[in-house]
Amino acid sequence: MKIALINENSQAAKNSIIHDALTSVAEPLGHQVFNYGMYSAEDDASLTYVMNGLLAGILLNSGAADFVVTGCGTGMGAMLACNAMPGVFCGLVIDPTDAFLFGQINDGNAISMPYAKGFGWAAELNLKDVYAKLFDGERGLGYPKERAEIMRKNRGILKDLKAVTCNDMLTVLKKVDQDLLRAAIAGEKFAEYFYANSQDAEISAYLKSVTAREAEPA
Repeated sequence: MKIALINENSQAAKNSIIHDALTSVAEPLGHQVFNYGMYSAEDDASLTYVMNGLLAGILLNSGAADFVVTGCGTGMGAMLACNAMPGVFCGLVIDPTDAFLFGQINDGNAISMPYAKGFGWAAELNLKDVYAKLFDGERGLGYPKERAEIMRKNRGILKDLKAVTCNDMLTVLKKVDQDLLRAAIAGEKFAEYFYANSQDAEISAYLKSVTAREAEPA
């Protein structure tokens, strides 16, 4: 599984802590981790929690990532922004129990975590335990397991509902504020990671055109 890590500006200084915890758990399980930043509070490209959501939508809808790990100070803003995107099902995860239940009941494709609220002593241990509950073993088995079938059915209903209430991702990219879009994909390693992994030629072509327009002389 390709896992994308996205951090916004207020918590960018914690990127290395989060990345180290994520890779230490996910990579031995055979997953790949792609760190889309921010890498520090001094990065030239600054992401807001709204951009986190937009970037998560791009990565998941293009197939460049199978799962997104993101967050903000409380985790709530990034979760809301992610869930505004088509095809993104993001849960607010604070502890390993949240991670287990989200994985088994909701089986979404993104989590948002609080990286300021409650992020104190031994926070890195909590991160590792969360990632272990998310990425070790099969998700979507249900909890309790005797309710697995109704949970699977409800996930399908929610997916169908979201398909009706949201535009497809390419339409979103064309309609969204283009300055916001350019800022969301301006990260240092976005082009390196994204274009090598994207499985959607139309999304890739459109983002390249957006970047090319930015580079055109005034």
